[in-house]
Amino acid sequence: MYPEPARPAPAERAVTAYQTTPLPPAVVHHPAPVVPVQQGTVPAVASIILPDGRIVTGYAIDHPQPAPLAAKPTISRTAVNVALGGVGFLAVCGGLLLLTSFIAALTAFISQLITLAAVVFGGWIAVQVLSAGGHKGGTTVNIRRAVFKRNHFHG
Repeated sequence: MYPEPARPAPAERAVTAYQTTPLPPAVVHHPAPVVPVQQGTVPAVASIILPDGRIVTGYAIDHPQPAPLAAKPTISRTAVNVALGGVGFLAVCGGLLLLTSFIAALTAFISQLITLAAVVFGGWIAVQVLSAGGHKGGTTVNIRRAVFKRNHFHG
């Protein structure tokens, strides 16, 4: 199924030597966690040939499958309509409360404007009537004793 990899002759292989480095005594080694294996079953061994010719062998791990979700019960249309009606009723009540608050605030604002206009206009009239600077126009009438003789005015 897979083509045979082209392997170099033994004389052509480069040999690399690695020297181990001892670990200092302060490092504490913990053993790797043990993966539990179910009794009676032996995990399957899988081998993979890489493109460069190396073969990797290891155990195949089965991933746990999540439990299937339970079917949701259907919700009756009547229950949905009742819930939506309740939400709509609450929205209308909130809107009416907001509307009445707005009308009350507008009424207070208009009454304050009327009071302000009455104070300003009344002050203007008081200044006109009580000003001490004499008349600046209009008709001046001097009242004195006048004599009428034979329907003729003698001033």
